[in-house]
Amino acid sequence: MSKRQLAMVMDLNKCIGCQTCTVACKTQWTNRNGREYMYWNNVETYPGKGYPKNWMELGGGFDASGDIKAGTIPNLEADYGVPWDYNYESLALGETMLPNVEPTWGPNWDEDVGTGSFPNDNYFFYIPRICNHCTNPSCLSACPRDAIFKRDQDGVVLVDLDRCQGYRFCIAGCPYKKIYFNPKISKSEKCILCFPRIEKGLPPACAQQCVGRIRFVGFLDDEDSQVHKLVNKYKVALPLRADYGTQPNVYYIPPTEAPVKFDAEGKIIEGSNRIPAEELEKLFGSEVHTVIKTIKSEIAKRKVTGKSEILDLLIAYQHSEMFRLDNNYYNNIAKSKGLNAVAPVDQRYLKGLNTKTVSHFSLNAGGGHH
Repeated sequence: MSKRQLAMVMDLNKCIGCQTCTVACKTQWTNRNGREYMYWNNVETYPGKGYPKNWMELGGGFDASGDIKAGTIPNLEADYGVPWDYNYESLALGETMLPNVEPTWGPNWDEDVGTGSFPNDNYFFYIPRICNHCTNPSCLSACPRDAIFKRDQDGVVLVDLDRCQGYRFCIAGCPYKKIYFNPKISKSEKCILCFPRIEKGLPPACAQQCVGRIRFVGFLDDEDSQVHKLVNKYKVALPLRADYGTQPNVYYIPPTEAPVKFDAEGKIIEGSNRIPAEELEKLFGSEVHTVIKTIKSEIAKRKVTGKSEILDLLIAYQHSEMFRLDNNYYNNIAKSKGLNAVAPVDQRYLKGLNTKTVSHFSLNAGGGHH
């Protein structure tokens, strides 16, 4: 169990599905051979089949007894889709641009499709996904080589490529299917939460480049951080599919507003909401109703009093204040190990400089962190 836990909160009410986070991650980390199909960060349209296809139906995680549930390894062609390129040179000849292989599936394949009948009750929203760096990672438990480990200093889950033998039990065991197999090196690879950036006081690439300012990053034990306040103090950020039993450390502000429905004659159905309650419960559990009620109450209070710390946090007036990364904490760890601590490139993100090093497990955190 790690001493501290880094976490991320994403506000789904602000995500516009622009995929800037995906491109940032792809450019930063997943651009070498064998990683062509890897999207350590991706943004899915919900409802939809997601990436890999139907990932929520492929098993993994833990059962009620704490035993690992059987999982399926996604098929590269059928579930991820073979990456393709286009014959761009044909454009110069006035010919039609076509893919070099017949596409079968891929990220964002069903982007913006949604469900329902327009204009009566159709809806969709976006869900960005990365590795959840779980407190109880099923990928770690599934690996017979002990090749997956959780960093003691911040809870980031990583793969030891020297120990990994490519058995892929980790992929089957992860219910979020956020570990990928690299066929070029026969190793598993995954999101590393940009820990080389974090250690220098810089936020993860996906968070730094986010156009909608939906991502907050910080330690769960840092009581001054937005992450702590949204997750533990106000309890308006919820984990995705907590029923998998892995205790994920990526949290979401669920969609709180949606257009009303219209009947067959085009009249408004009073008190209606296009996003079915059961869909939100499936993703975020029964607590989602309390969260939506809280945020709507804060909006109403803000209109009357002009004040709401929750809304101030979610609006994120200052980009630099969305990240409390405590570079000094990592510097001290480096010094304790006799390593040179390199100064951060950008001072704007050192808001957690004086954070107390306290185990978040000892706090009355709620939300499954005890």
